[in-house]
Amino acid sequence: MWKTFVIIAGFTVSASATAAQPQCNDRDHVLELLAKKYKEAPIAAGVTNSGGLVEVLSDGRGGSWTIIVTTPQGMSCLVAAGDGWRNMEQLALEPEA
Repeated sequence: MWKTFVIIAGFTVSASATAAQPQCNDRDHVLELLAKKYKEAPIAAGVTNSGGLVEVLSDGRGGSWTIIVTTPQGMSCLVAAGDGWRNMEQLALEPEA
């Protein structure tokens, strides 16, 4: 089940894998919309080599999830979204010899 939502008037974000144009907006707007419409909040984050912030958001109930990437200038773009998020047990890495 794909989700589509409006961030601001005239700006639509779609989770369709066939979307030709990246869907982006100010990070604060994206986070606010995902919280209000889907009850999603960040659950994981990491920084890319180029300084982008990758975030996974989830509703925390095993339902909807979204992945966004935010540029250092604060512009967030939708990477993927869907339903049925499951957290996985983190495995301990063995120390290098």
